[in-house]
This record gives sequence, structure tokens and C-alpha cells, in this order.
Amino acid sequence: MARLNINGRTHDVDVEPGMPLLWAIREHVGLTGTKYGCGVAQCGSCTVHVDGVAVRSCVMPVSAAEGKAITTIEGIAQGGRLSKIQQAWIDNQVPQCGYCQSGMIMAVEALLKSKPRPTDADIDAAITNICRCGTFQQVREAIHAAAKA
Repeated sequence: MARLNINGRTHDVDVEPGMPLLWAIREHVGLTGTKYGCGVAQCGSCTVHVDGVAVRSCVMPVSAAEGKAITTIEGIAQGGRLSKIQQAWIDNQVPQCGYCQSGMIMAVEALLKSKPRPTDADIDAAITNICRCGTFQQVREAIHAAAKA
């Protein structure tokens, strides 16, 4: 049994300690906004925050997440209001298929916490998530818009 603090709520899940956090979040807690993409921490679709740090949940074992604050895409809107990044995503028409977007948004949330006014070089270095639709220019525009908001 593992005890996970996800989006401010405690969840007891009956899983093996080595199970990837992604599967505990999706299959045992029922939060499906975090996506499975590659399974090897390359694409970023599974990005969540663990103690405020963006991590690829497909390779993080549940045992490493116990006792830490986990935030998923479902946990970033506050009081029924989208985060400034979520709103910038809509305003700049970023999503096409949308599959990678939750992980991308989580990576950007972490970037803007550490660098509130990132340069293009900062964005290139920090946002390594892959978008098969190729919306990288809209992503960059949305990041800059959110930074100014």
C-alpha cells in the first residue's frame, strides 16, 4: 500500500513500490489528464510536478513519490479558474491533437516558476517535450504571453 498526496488530497493505493507513478495516477487514482507517450521519459506527455519539480512520471517509481506533493494537470487550475499558462494555451491556439499538451503545460508551469521571464534560449533548454503536431511556435508564443500576464 502506498500513500500518495496528489493535488492536495491523500490517496492510498494498493500497488507495487516499483510501479511507475503514471500508472498509479491514471489507473488507481483515476486522474487521466497525465498521458502515457513513450514510457522512457523522452516525450514528456507524462510530466507531473513532484515537490514542485517537473518529472516524467512514466519512469518514477511510486516508492520515490511517497511523502511528496504531486501535482497533475488536474491540480493547476485554482478556484475554477485556469492557470495563466492554460489560458495562454487557449488564447494562442496551441493544441491540435492535444495529446502532449498536459505534459507540456506542466513543464511550462515549472519553467515559469524558476524563470518568470524566460528567453527563447531558456525555453529551448527547459521544454524538451515532444509535440507530434509541431505546435512549437505556438507553444513559444503562449509561454511568452503567460510570462507577461
